[in-house]
Amino acid sequence: MRVVFMGNPDFAIPTLEAIIHSNHELIGVVSNPPKHIGRGRTLSHTPVGQFSKDNGLTLLEPQSLDSFELKNELIDLKPDVFVVVAYKILPKDLIDIPKFGSLNLHASLLPKYRGAGPIQWALMNGDKTTGVTIFQIKAKVDAGDILMQKEISILEEDNMLSLGKRLCTHGADLMINVLNKIETNKQVKGLVQDSRLATPAPKIKKDMTIINWNWESKKIHNWIRGLTPYPGMSTIYCGKRLRIFKTSFESSEVMTPGTILEAQDDRLLIATGEGLLRIYELQIEGKKKMHVSDFLRGNKVKIGERLG
Repeated sequence: MRVVFMGNPDFAIPTLEAIIHSNHELIGVVSNPPKHIGRGRTLSHTPVGQFSKDNGLTLLEPQSLDSFELKNELIDLKPDVFVVVAYKILPKDLIDIPKFGSLNLHASLLPKYRGAGPIQWALMNGDKTTGVTIFQIKAKVDAGDILMQKEISILEEDNMLSLGKRLCTHGADLMINVLNKIETNKQVKGLVQDSRLATPAPKIKKDMTIINWNWESKKIHNWIRGLTPYPGMSTIYCGKRLRIFKTSFESSEVMTPGTILEAQDDRLLIATGEGLLRIYELQIEGKKKMHVSDFLRGNKVKIGERLG
């Protein structure tokens, strides 16, 4: 089949690579336009855009999905299907261009976790399983008919990056499976989602990345997992932002939340609203990410000091 791929982040690249190495014909890639990034204002493509340029793929980087120019370019490509992974919400007049419509890879078991942050919220909520879903795109966000799903276990040591890597790999395989079935005219029966079972996975906002030490230690730990490596959860220590990337939690007597209880060798223990949080990896403002033992050697951390 003639496939147009649409995506932006690294998460989308395994599916793009899988299409390239499949029996299907990749006729174009659509990604966000490059932006000026950093102090040097370097013009940078999205990961999908850069991958496409590096591999000589036909790349479209429209400023707007509503432009007549983009619509005409896509029609001229004569696609059989659009494959969408971590991209924008498509307007209806684009969704219906391909013969077989538009397919989306979503990193949850829909209808659970509809929205921009399904991987983060599965971890933040302490789920033990999640998965990937291929669905037929409709005008309403993440609400189209389910074509195929795969459940995946969440490991205790998982964070957003490690879980995301496994999900995108499984999702790529699942997408090729669906494309193969469509091409060979095998029935891929869509399952209508039960919207009554839908749960939200909204985009992570800046104020959500500040640690609330009144929370129980397990909840703080799960939120750190869900937001690592980016944007990371943070607190304030000695007037500086302290980002925390890896932790575990322990039970304890009730103590003043945010209080440093132990700071020696590789043990940095913080009291929470319920239990203790042990910190393993962190980054103080102006420094590189480091192991807690290096942080404790370079800073005179005192028992009884408060974070936050």
